[in-house]
Amino acid sequence: GHSGQALIGNAYLEGTYSEIYPEFTQDEQGLTMLCRLFSFPGGTSSHVAPEVPGSINEGGELGYSLAHAYGAVLGNPDLIVACTIGDGEAETGPLATSWQANKFINPITDGVVIPILNLNGYKIANPTILARISEDELIKYFEGLGYKPYIVNGEDQIKMHELMSKTMDEVILNIKNIKNKANLTNDSSRPIWPMIILKTPKGWTGLKSYKDKNIEGTFRAHQVPGSTGGKVDDPKILEDWLKSYQVDELFDKNGTLVSYLKEMSPKGNKRMSANPYTNGGLLLKELIIPNYDPYTLKFNKHGEITNSDMSVLGEYIKEVVKLNKNFMIFGPDEAISNRLNVVFDVTKRKFNGTIFEYDELLSNEGQVIDSMLSEHVCQGMLEGYILTGRHGFFHSYEAFIRIIDSMASQHAKWLKMCSELSWRKDIASLNYILTSHCWQQDHNGYTHQDPGFLNHLISKKSEIVRIYLPFDANTLLSSFHHIIGTKNYINVIVASKHESPQWLTTEEAKIHCAKGVDIITWAS
Repeated sequence: GHSGQALIGNAYLEGTYSEIYPEFTQDEQGLTMLCRLFSFPGGTSSHVAPEVPGSINEGGELGYSLAHAYGAVLGNPDLIVACTIGDGEAETGPLATSWQANKFINPITDGVVIPILNLNGYKIANPTILARISEDELIKYFEGLGYKPYIVNGEDQIKMHELMSKTMDEVILNIKNIKNKANLTNDSSRPIWPMIILKTPKGWTGLKSYKDKNIEGTFRAHQVPGSTGGKVDDPKILEDWLKSYQVDELFDKNGTLVSYLKEMSPKGNKRMSANPYTNGGLLLKELIIPNYDPYTLKFNKHGEITNSDMSVLGEYIKEVVKLNKNFMIFGPDEAISNRLNVVFDVTKRKFNGTIFEYDELLSNEGQVIDSMLSEHVCQGMLEGYILTGRHGFFHSYEAFIRIIDSMASQHAKWLKMCSELSWRKDIASLNYILTSHCWQQDHNGYTHQDPGFLNHLISKKSEIVRIYLPFDANTLLSSFHHIIGTKNYINVIVASKHESPQWLTTEEAKIHCAKGVDIITWAS
């Protein structure tokens, strides 16, 4: 949501903000500029945008924080991500199902997410659901999701700081014990991971009341403080409230953070705002991209053979997966349907729930996320994975990819803003392969017809979005070979998975795809 001030403020106090933007000096002049430009046209966003060092996703839209967090820890065994979740965001569909992503985390090969549910009781104008159930029911809910909840509850600031610090120490120790045991015993089965429920009043430390109405601890704390109809009635009320934080004691006469507080901050990349995982291009390793010629179909006459384009591509993807441990495939239970069967010759479906002996292709370790029937979670985990310096793609049916329209838009915004920031390093493109398209529906028919994802993305800038419509296996191979080597794009391929005529030879496909658009003279 609109929590930009928290991250911007901390990035400034840690020094990272001034290192990247030297005009924001560590004195009264720089601090004044920072405050004046916050949430102002031509200034900084009210949410955690790409301009904020330490961020990995475009903020503002709720629901995706936990899926991004889980995607970030895949294959990063030493990484711990603290993911703060508002109890309003917890009610969104994507977030509500993202709790289940702990079923894909291997304690040996992956990192750990610490979900921190900030249960302050209210949204914009209504109570939150999780705040209106008993604590016993709340604990049982998260235990049922596979977590060990730690409760941090109170209103006294000093006591709460101490309690939160103590709880964090316990949680980190719990995580270390889990991972050490898993490594020592080589046991990658799913543990019960900790999470924190932080219960504080809405608008904690804000105005207690205004015009005989309670503010702190109610939904009114979500509004502009000391206001009627969204406009501050008396600036003196605002001034007195802000001065109650005794800011003068935190800065010296030059407007610089006092030395004893500055010394408390971590140094270098240990600062959250300087964490290299949040600038994934710093960690990006180039893919080993094999030559696709050996995988193309060979024939003499146009259309003389038939084959499944996706089945042919699967053979090539198998080689890509085999050569690159930093490459993952995401999809909502459709890998077999989308003809990627052969990929499972070299990897498995990554799954850390209970596995029975009669299950197929499931393993605690693998490079395919295929066992979660949620497009939101697949998209979110893929974004978290590539934003922290890795590669992959999302495959789905064309009609149902519409579910993540908004998420794709948010990523497009992220890429656009990052292109204007020299310190943001290039990341791998967000790649889609869409099958079961509107012209090949077999028995499914009208319900499975919707080419609208292309309509949605075509409205974005060509510097960000690229669309590919290969019409046979060789043009599909050429297109896929190209997109997995690109950076900073959203690439969409719409492909056929059914047996269909094969039209272009290997060389013809290369020439055609290099042109982008061409006239097929022998057919027109």
